[in-house]
Amino acid sequence: MFLSGHTTPRLGIDLAGGTSITLEAQNQPGKPNAINQTNMDTAVGIIERRVNGLGVSEAEVQTQGSKNIIVNIPKGTNSKQAQEQVGTTAQLYFRPVLTVQASGPEPTPSGSATPSGSATPKPGESAESGDKPKGEEATGSEATPSASATTQGRAVTGALTKDDPTPGASDKPAPSDSPEATPPVDPATAKLQEEFAKLDCTDPKQRTDAGKNAKATDSIVACGSNVPGSYEKYILGPAEVSGSDVDDAKGAIEQQTGEWIVSMEFTSAGAKKFQTITGRLAQQQPPMNQFAIVLDGEVVSAPSVRTALSKNAQISGSFTQQSAEDLGNILSYGALPLTFKEVSVTTVTAALGSEQLKGGLIAGAIGLALVVVYLVVYYRGLAFIALLSLLVSGVLTYTIMSLLGPAIGFALNLPAVCGAIVAIGITADSFIVYFERVRDEIREGRTLRPAIERAWPRARRTILVSDFVSFLAAAVLFIVTVGKVQGFAFTLGLTTLLDVVVVFFFTKPLMTLMGRTKFFSRGGPWSGLDPKRLGAQPPLRRSRRVNAPTEPKEA
Repeated sequence: MFLSGHTTPRLGIDLAGGTSITLEAQNQPGKPNAINQTNMDTAVGIIERRVNGLGVSEAEVQTQGSKNIIVNIPKGTNSKQAQEQVGTTAQLYFRPVLTVQASGPEPTPSGSATPSGSATPKPGESAESGDKPKGEEATGSEATPSASATTQGRAVTGALTKDDPTPGASDKPAPSDSPEATPPVDPATAKLQEEFAKLDCTDPKQRTDAGKNAKATDSIVACGSNVPGSYEKYILGPAEVSGSDVDDAKGAIEQQTGEWIVSMEFTSAGAKKFQTITGRLAQQQPPMNQFAIVLDGEVVSAPSVRTALSKNAQISGSFTQQSAEDLGNILSYGALPLTFKEVSVTTVTAALGSEQLKGGLIAGAIGLALVVVYLVVYYRGLAFIALLSLLVSGVLTYTIMSLLGPAIGFALNLPAVCGAIVAIGITADSFIVYFERVRDEIREGRTLRPAIERAWPRARRTILVSDFVSFLAAAVLFIVTVGKVQGFAFTLGLTTLLDVVVVFFFTKPLMTLMGRTKFFSRGGPWSGLDPKRLGAQPPLRRSRRVNAPTEPKEA
């Protein structure tokens, strides 16, 4: 514990405070009755998995009323990152890119900003010379990966392959192969072009509202961001693959290049759809060879495609570990049966606070003191063994709780403290069982050392049965409950297991050693093993009668 530097347990939201996010369910277009208990429960499960995918533990995700979901994230976690993940809760779609253009500050004279964030090659300079434009590329087993410029897992635009020309982003007349000159193949071209021209992705409100509440069959305008302060706007075609078609996605390291990538695996139905769209996009010119991954109306990634992909695909590029894991998490848990509006995000103080924690610890200290008084009065010298065992059990419990915080994200809440307090009685009960077995052996007239060894097998069986019942109750409680009650069940189960370890590997050996000392072996009044005080009876000894040979009687 001290070597790791984690010397205190991580506290839950009820003791240390945290962030509370309120989400309100919204009916999707054409689905006026989508808000129901089944969909709300499904959404809670998906949001909970998404939060846990960030390594956040003890987060509370629960419904409130008929259309709200409350997400409580304990202090000490990356609440900002979790807020971004939880806030993006709309449907996840894969849409073909029809047009892309930078939407931000005017480009500098040295070169206009490309959607990928790289500079436009100077006249006469090819993309092969100088600083090569970077883009994000979706690859499969047959595709050649290329570099990309992605920051924090956000939108990567301009998705260029190594030999692709760089689309310009300036307002000057562009050649026919520029993104601005590429007409979207859509019946509502004029309306989309008008929305596209008016869209300013540097405006937070426009950026948030763009593409929201649109049907999967609609073409939309959307925003994306590669680096802070730099935004791109898109015209995207109808969705052809949804988030529910993604079976699994995760960030991983490409063994050949050592770079971070995002690997995707589709369902059988999704693989067919994905193969169809990538086969068509691979024959297009930039930027129409890109597909945009759209979540909550925002483009989180826009890789280009070189060849048709099937069930497995990879998104390669200049990912960091964090950005790759973020994008993988979004792809894995992005699809929700409802859309949600972020109503409020508040930082809450400890619901119970330090005073309540102090009160709980005082209650635990009082309970421990009463146990100690009882042991001393009733068991006298044996209380020393019991108190040392309780101390060892407490140290182990505290150490493991401190290490479980960084290891699995365990957070100590007030019910968990309650579970630790209850464990004092469970642990003391195991010592009492053993002590009483030893005293029973002494009552039968045996000396201390044989009594200790003969009492152990009988006491061991009783202790194991008792602890098994306690652990089974804790396990069932942990499985069938949610939220804070799980903290109580987890702590109760943990301390029950530690009780077995302490009794077997500390209490029994210590009892054997103490039995060899004069203080205990003599059975003095303060040892707790006084035969007279216990009403011991001397062992029954049978004496044999030897009959003398009888002399023959005289006649």
